[in-house]
Amino acid sequence: MIRHIFTVSSGTLASRLLGFARDALVAALLGAGAVADAFLAAFQLVHVARRLLAEGALNAALVPAYWRVHDRDGALAAAAFAGRVLGTVSLAVFVAAALVGLLMPLMIAALAPGFVGQPAFLLAIGDARLMLPYLAFAGPVTVMMALLNAHHRFALTAFSPLLFNIALIAATVALLISPREPAVAALLMSATVGLAGLLQLAILATRGGGLATPIRVAFDREMRGFLGSAIPGMIASASPQLMIVGAAAIASTSPAAISWLYFANRLIDLPLGIVGVAMGTVLVPELTRAARDNEAISARAAARGLELSIGLALPAALGLMLMSAPIVRLLFEHGAFTATDTSATALALTWLALGLPAHVLTKALSPAFFARGDTGTPMLAALAALAVTIAAALALDRFHGVAGIAGAIALGAWTGALLLLICARAQFGLTFDAATGGRLVRIALAAGVMAGLLWLATRSLAPWLDDGHRLTTTIVLAALIAAGIAIYAAGLALLGVVRPRDAMRALRKPDLRA
Repeated sequence: MIRHIFTVSSGTLASRLLGFARDALVAALLGAGAVADAFLAAFQLVHVARRLLAEGALNAALVPAYWRVHDRDGALAAAAFAGRVLGTVSLAVFVAAALVGLLMPLMIAALAPGFVGQPAFLLAIGDARLMLPYLAFAGPVTVMMALLNAHHRFALTAFSPLLFNIALIAATVALLISPREPAVAALLMSATVGLAGLLQLAILATRGGGLATPIRVAFDREMRGFLGSAIPGMIASASPQLMIVGAAAIASTSPAAISWLYFANRLIDLPLGIVGVAMGTVLVPELTRAARDNEAISARAAARGLELSIGLALPAALGLMLMSAPIVRLLFEHGAFTATDTSATALALTWLALGLPAHVLTKALSPAFFARGDTGTPMLAALAALAVTIAAALALDRFHGVAGIAGAIALGAWTGALLLLICARAQFGLTFDAATGGRLVRIALAAGVMAGLLWLATRSLAPWLDDGHRLTTTIVLAALIAAGIAIYAAGLALLGVVRPRDAMRALRKPDLRA
């Protein structure tokens, strides 16, 4: 399991790093004004589509269903089932994209009510319509990725999303070299989004042949049952992005707030993607197989995934909180992105980071439900988290602005994670034995020591982080991050949480029963 998580995490890390490069270029090109707000509000549709479909969501529903058919009727029946899923999902998302295009003014009014009557409203409609081809391509892309994951072919699905960011980076660089009016530049970048989806589909289609055949559209009893299970799972897996969308709707009433929230959330997406998406992608097939073999093994695997998630997410959250301002300044403060934008974005990032461990816990807990065919419980937890986020954002925005909205997202994330923990304990007896509980305490202690030393270091190096040359800031930040990782790893080793020899063995040979 750990080896597969490492593979998916590596691909996700590469994609997220390219995403940072893309967002840094977008910040330089568009800044944080009305054009940027409109483009980023439209871009939220793409992010929601990726969360609902590509990044582990449909995977969570398709993998267990695929293997149930495979075990019951054989490989040919499983391929035929996959072909019906591919045809049906592809048609459904094509129709959905067409309907969204027709209803786009209503969609933007719902996602960003503060835009209504402002220039950003028409800009966002135009940008979003040009991005819609990505939604049509996302359906077949997602099915192919899930089928490859079901056969433990994680490398291709982990690295194919790189094409999305590479295409957008190329377009943004071209626009920086040959400047256009900001609104025109945003339209050209929006058109590139659809092209990026086509590139990803082409790569997956050439390598996934035979896994879904024959391709046809069907709405038979089996397909209706699958879709009835898949849709709640898709909503559950998109929980972090749905909370951002809900919060952005409230933020749309304040100039530049959507941009600040977007860029802060992009930094949260790095550890969330590396840990959360990897856990969700790998744990579903692993837990599905374990649940078929032995319920006790499945529960133990879920506990291990939870422990691993906390161990990776907690230090990441503390590091982002402590170094939010220099990180935002280094990545985004150039071109049209000002020092004022940096301060607001860094403040939002600090509050968003409080919810990072909860997001990752949710990503680690949900597969335990998905593997048992239960997608309804995670969906209800996601909807509860969304409701708490919106209610808290409405209350806090008035007094604390974008920081209050970011804090509301963190509160919603913890609400969803705690609800899933309670349900997991009640439904399938998820518990932590004394050894696991002790390791969790030692993980928190190691992260606390790392955070304390990092806080002292950032205060001592503040002149180089705040006012230094960009190259100097880069070197100091890289050194601090490396030192934080080393301190945390040393703490884990000294406290007996993990041994280097065991970690290397896990990377070479995954074993759920260990």
